[in-house]
Amino acid sequence: MPPSFAHRITKYDPADRDEHGRYNGAEDTTSDHGPVEAAYLEAVAAFARDSGVDRLEIRDPEVARYVNFGLEVPVEGHGLAGLFPPDLTGYHDGAEVPVPVALELVRAMLRDSGAWCRLESGDTFTVHVGWDQYVYVASDQPCEGAVARIHEIGLFAEPITASPYAGDLEEPEVTQAADEDFWERVRTALAASQALLLEETYVRNAFRWHRLTMDNLDTLRATLGPRALLAIWPDLSPDRRGPGRAAQDESVEFVWEAPDATIRHVIVDETEHQQLATLAAGARAAAVLPLSLDEHPPLFRAALPDSDGVLRARW
Repeated sequence: MPPSFAHRITKYDPADRDEHGRYNGAEDTTSDHGPVEAAYLEAVAAFARDSGVDRLEIRDPEVARYVNFGLEVPVEGHGLAGLFPPDLTGYHDGAEVPVPVALELVRAMLRDSGAWCRLESGDTFTVHVGWDQYVYVASDQPCEGAVARIHEIGLFAEPITASPYAGDLEEPEVTQAADEDFWERVRTALAASQALLLEETYVRNAFRWHRLTMDNLDTLRATLGPRALLAIWPDLSPDRRGPGRAAQDESVEFVWEAPDATIRHVIVDETEHQQLATLAAGARAAAVLPLSLDEHPPLFRAALPDSDGVLRARW
């Protein structure tokens, strides 16, 4: 059951909305990086206090894609610098953070810094940041004190039925768990081909690539990020002419093995295909993969379950 009491928190005066609910006032749709932004954070903190919440769970985390649609330019580190290390350890689905860290995540989302996630406390409390400085909070408590405080600091808290960003409104793309049956299928495929590619999406739009063999399979499994999305692809090809045959009118992902045996990857759009030949020239083996999986899906795709075997990630 989702929390019963939901509110939309904004800086937009309801009196400046037309009959369709569209805002026609003078407020900007980006963060002021100042007192108004601070008021948003105080508002979320007030709702958390009234809900008796001191920690929140990160759900469905993501970082900016190679193409970003935010109104502000993404910053280096996706706005997570100082909160998490550069490799984003600790920023994953299911990670719990104290409210002060959750407020910094809200700040990063208000600024369109590149990171986005849902913040939840079971069926007790949720925080979702939408476009244009819209923040949605829901609680199992009426939070009357928080509502009053929000109006005191110059924001508006409007009762709504539910957050439009509620996780249960979206159908998951992947429902298969990377359980022992999944890994047995991988072993069978490895026995036939000697090597495979493993694409590990540890946060949406953040990837690590691994070359799987029978010798390193168990070791690699132990290093995968919590609740990661896994895709198994055919092995890299020593035929480095493949990149030159890639379609010139679409964006692709180029994956290659460097001379030091590390697996690297880069997104190349239709204006950058000439780079493929240069990258391929120094590769030991390479592959060109589509960004859309509709026409060229991976061999297997599954998400890591928790230690109790339950798949909780919502990919």
